[in-house]
Amino acid sequence: MELASKYDPKEVESKWYEYWLDHKLFSSKPDNREPYTIVIPPPNVTGVLHMGHMLNNTIQDILVRRARMEGKNACWVPGTDHASIATEAKVVGKLAEQGIKKTDLTREQFLEHAWDWTREHGGIILKQLRKLGCSCDWDRTAFTMDETRSKGVIKVFVDLYRKGYIYRGVRMVNWDPKAQTALSDEEVIYKDEHSKLYYLKYYVAPEDQASIERKDEGNVMHKDEKGYYAVVATTRPETIMGDSAMCINPEDVKNTWLKGKHVIVPLVNRVIPVIEDGYVDIQFGTGCLKVTPAHDVNDHMLGLKHHLETIDIFNDNGTISEAAGLYVGQDRMDVRKQIAKDLTNAGLMEKIEDYDNKVGFSERTNVPIEPKLSTQWFLKMQHFADIALPPVMDDDIEFYPKKYKNTYRHWLENIKDWCISRQLWWGHRIPAYYFRTADGKRDFVVAETAEEALKLAQEKNASLTAADLEQESDCLDTWFSSWLWPISVFDGINHPDNAEIKYYYPTSDLVTGPDIIFFWVARMIMAGYEYRGQMPFKHVYFTGIVRDKLGRKMSKSLGNSPDPLKLIEQYGADGVRMGMMLSAPAGNDILFDESLCEQGRNFNNKIWNAFRLVQGWQTDDSLATPEANKQAVAWFTAKMKEVNAIMDDQFKTYRISEALMTVYRLFWDEFSSWYLEMVKPEYGKPIDTATYQATLHFFDDLLKMLHPFMPFITEELWQHLYDRKDGESIMKATLNIAAPDDDDKKLCDEMEQVKQVISGVRTIRNQKNIAPKKALKLQAVAANPYAAYNDIVKKMANVESVETVSDKSADASVFMVGTQEFAVPVGDLIDVKAEIEKQEKELQHLEGFLAGIQKKLANENFIAHAPEAVVARERKKQQDSEEKIAALKESLSHLKAK
Repeated sequence: MELASKYDPKEVESKWYEYWLDHKLFSSKPDNREPYTIVIPPPNVTGVLHMGHMLNNTIQDILVRRARMEGKNACWVPGTDHASIATEAKVVGKLAEQGIKKTDLTREQFLEHAWDWTREHGGIILKQLRKLGCSCDWDRTAFTMDETRSKGVIKVFVDLYRKGYIYRGVRMVNWDPKAQTALSDEEVIYKDEHSKLYYLKYYVAPEDQASIERKDEGNVMHKDEKGYYAVVATTRPETIMGDSAMCINPEDVKNTWLKGKHVIVPLVNRVIPVIEDGYVDIQFGTGCLKVTPAHDVNDHMLGLKHHLETIDIFNDNGTISEAAGLYVGQDRMDVRKQIAKDLTNAGLMEKIEDYDNKVGFSERTNVPIEPKLSTQWFLKMQHFADIALPPVMDDDIEFYPKKYKNTYRHWLENIKDWCISRQLWWGHRIPAYYFRTADGKRDFVVAETAEEALKLAQEKNASLTAADLEQESDCLDTWFSSWLWPISVFDGINHPDNAEIKYYYPTSDLVTGPDIIFFWVARMIMAGYEYRGQMPFKHVYFTGIVRDKLGRKMSKSLGNSPDPLKLIEQYGADGVRMGMMLSAPAGNDILFDESLCEQGRNFNNKIWNAFRLVQGWQTDDSLATPEANKQAVAWFTAKMKEVNAIMDDQFKTYRISEALMTVYRLFWDEFSSWYLEMVKPEYGKPIDTATYQATLHFFDDLLKMLHPFMPFITEELWQHLYDRKDGESIMKATLNIAAPDDDDKKLCDEMEQVKQVISGVRTIRNQKNIAPKKALKLQAVAANPYAAYNDIVKKMANVESVETVSDKSADASVFMVGTQEFAVPVGDLIDVKAEIEKQEKELQHLEGFLAGIQKKLANENFIAHAPEAVVARERKKQQDSEEKIAALKESLSHLKAK
């Protein structure tokens, strides 16, 4: 069947994706083949396809498709993450549009809305991935809150609690006032902020004013009409309502006058003690630190050490609480502005300076986090760090690129306990059940089910009934489910000995971004060793961050992120996949330019047109195979071996972008520009059958090499290449190319020299304005090491004869291939008038260029002050220009003599 004159991605892509689905070509079941397994980094159910997803999933699909063609049992498991914070925020927002507050609903009512929303929106991104050509086993689609995964999460929580790794306690946590939940340290992003440093006056209490004396000559004492005061520098004046003390370093000479004194919190008028502790940085600000135990992790430690009062001045939503006594109900950021004005008006502000510092923001809601004392559930992490560090450091699990090993090591060596509870309703509810003991004390038990919890609770209070138990209202951090992902997708938590987990685990490759190396990668490794006793994956490929061509991170707010589906609509999925991969070296940021997708589309068209060219050739069984064709076939066979070996190495070291460029050049440069031109029959004439069959075989192998990168067009052309049975697919075709040997290398090296001979002749033809149809003669001076390839040279360079001569013709133009000289007699072939005009124009340009250089070198100031290397470079330009001018003048004199 004839191909259409133009490639239409829309028709081809929809047709073949349905074909793959209909024939279950993505499906995998355990068998006797080597498994190749990838689990998708589950996108949030709130999400839609963005450029980061495009990159990540294109790479995964390339790896999976290549594994299939290597004969492995490839299994790519798709799924989504319930994304507690993001999804709850979406549902709350939707309810607000209907005039409903979350607080108006029971937990069960809210969850009904959340499930409705998830069912409506949760599968969107997975459907979009199909447009990209992703070959996931869709029948295996998992969700972190489906029944299987949820049961596994609860089982793991109970197990870790009983092992003593999970505990409940009051700790300083990162609080997200917008989502109104605790966050783990890894969910806080620190950003550089242009802030203010406020210098506040803390007056010495009246009862201590009279006893003030200079303790040392180094004291820095402040005094005005109201008396002595200390100055505290802070970036957060809105927290002064929670101050419990002022702290100085006992070694700080400038503040020894404050020892043993009390000061008054400005505006608040609360008297607080001055305490001493070596923690205080003498060099920061004035060396006086305000201590707010409820709102800073370090202040909290000082508060515990010095038995200070803890005053929590913030409500969960970031407004000021009743405990503050001032600004009650106002937002903390509004209070910061207002309190600065009030302190200034009251004469309690010494000064305000600009100050650059790092501020922690919620990774989910992008609002500044608030350190907050809170009762939360924590997972002790030291045990997990101890089991997860050696495998990566010893390269049992290999990172690509290697540089991320240090990032990983630094985090694990400085591990902190993981706050795993979230004050949300959407998520896995913590399986802890509270009750009253026989003596009325509040207690709890942890169990997988309420029935089991009741039995445990009754051991402490036999009179309890189910109604007496109250389940913990908090949910688990979303990552507490996704850290089990490589195990849970094969139901390896609930049924650890099932056939699938034994076959598919450990998985082969993980493709992810380095921004979740702590959130997800490290924790999956921890869970893998804890629950399977082995690694969850063998290799981790870290993608870069997709940025625009100006280097800015793509975001909705900047408006610099293209819609992936629109790109696919415009350039086709294969074109977009290629555009992404052309700029995607592992671990490095991707500077995405839409023109790369256009380059991808152009490559599709090149492949399509090359196929149509070959498809249009007529064969003649009676024709003998020309020697030039035999040589061309032998060379390209060797070239295929050489390039395939290079690509194998590139895939083994996860240089996937390089692998794409390797096969791109093989097809565009070697196959299209050289091989097809070598064997192409004269217009209107047939080709010998042997060459034609060899060419079809090359096309078959090239399509297989290209398929992982460009699945749609390669399937379309592969199906047209030979008669195929229904159900056959290039996806399951194997690539059998032998390894190159010494003869192959020799042949490839020789052909590179022959190509230079051909290019040399073509260059002279262009330089001398000789018509392409005009046959030339070629002279090899003294010897011709490439004489065996004369037939190819004649055809490719339109040369009527190749002679070995002792002396070249007087009118010949020459070129070198290595140390071998070649000449092309051009005497009567040149349009003398046109050549004179051309050379005179070039001479005029060179003389102007030389004049500029001479002027620069005549400048004594330039010679005296320019670096020696720069002056030397200019002198070299002068010499080269003078030599070219002399040669041109000699050439012109010969031309004019004719």
